[in-house]
Amino acid sequence: MSRHFIIVAAATALLASACAQGSATKATTGTDGRVTLRYFTFSAAPDHVKDLDKIEKAFEKENPKVDVVVETAPFDEYFTKLQTSIAGGTAPDTFELNYENFVTYAGAGSLLDLGGVAGGGDTSVYAQESLNAFKHDGKQYALPASFSTVVLFYNKDLFEKAGVALPTADWTWADEQAAAAKLTDRKKGVYGDFQPVQFFEFYKTLKQAGGEFLSADGKKAAFDSPQGVKAAQWLVSKVGRTMPTEAEIGGTADYDTNLFKSGKLAMWHNGIWQFAGLKDVPFAWDVVVEPGDAAKASAVFHNAVAASSSTKHAQEAGAWARFLSSSDTAATTRVESSWELPPVADQQVLAGYLKDPKPANRQAVFDSLKSIALPPVIKRQQEMQDAVTKQLGEAAAGRKPVADALKAAAADVDALLG
Repeated sequence: MSRHFIIVAAATALLASACAQGSATKATTGTDGRVTLRYFTFSAAPDHVKDLDKIEKAFEKENPKVDVVVETAPFDEYFTKLQTSIAGGTAPDTFELNYENFVTYAGAGSLLDLGGVAGGGDTSVYAQESLNAFKHDGKQYALPASFSTVVLFYNKDLFEKAGVALPTADWTWADEQAAAAKLTDRKKGVYGDFQPVQFFEFYKTLKQAGGEFLSADGKKAAFDSPQGVKAAQWLVSKVGRTMPTEAEIGGTADYDTNLFKSGKLAMWHNGIWQFAGLKDVPFAWDVVVEPGDAAKASAVFHNAVAASSSTKHAQEAGAWARFLSSSDTAATTRVESSWELPPVADQQVLAGYLKDPKPANRQAVFDSLKSIALPPVIKRQQEMQDAVTKQLGEAAAGRKPVADALKAAAADVDALLG
């Protein structure tokens, strides 16, 4: 496997809509020796519940004494619910973790060391660097289950109707900006571009601008810089011009998804987890590696399966974590359904991903791995993400100049690092 495939040590897709919200019941063992194992996830709903069910049934066939109960929550609520359940002593036996939050949970003692309970310890099926990404203090506290990248989606019909050249892998920010301006028709509710003004987009555009988020020693924020201002300005400049304002969005869930599906959005910065939900849209669309500025840089999100340190069924939890993250059933199901990609060592499994004709340029998914922007990770991760997003939002709403917003965000992050 190439180095570009195995350095995908980044995480989390902004996925999911609500399904079940998570029971407060602990794992149980029936009188017949059957074990009920709870699994909490953010990435399955709404588009891949059936795919997860297929994997679950295959696992239960191989492990007839185990019943897996799946619980889901949308990503923006998921970690609050998970933290509450752990603090209240009702943690699910197994749960999904993204790379950004892994360090916090592992350091807090919330995770079970899967090294001794995950089925013999053979980890050769995994891409080694992906496996190493979920080790802490030398212990395997989670098993890598999937990775996904962010690309530029575009509505081919809108481009062709407007007579604008289609995006290419060589595009820069300037190319994207020029096309977005031509494609925007606010009177008709058609927008040229959509890129959320938030932490996850900022650290990536910062890398594209040639900047760094943290100092070399990781002890101070480094994004309050000319490159940081350029990156933040790039995001903020779209608001109210080539993309809707916060007021126009009005807090509507999945606003950007619905806008693209309705054929009123020309370009959309989003992840490959969206592929499955776009199968039946009534227009032609495709993807390309995101434009860059001083450099190319693509966000890569990486999710894993962990088990609670308080589970009463460590062996069963380990077996489920291993099956969900590395079995042939899980890997082929993910590839065939475009449910992100399995971080496996076998290139042939990944090669099958290219056979699906929608979108046509699936090669962009792998090309984006050539220039990765890894997310900054600290112990107080969620607070850092929220602080940066809040200040960027102030700038996007016109309440603060970009430079002042970045200065305030840097001060907030320094306080979290102190």
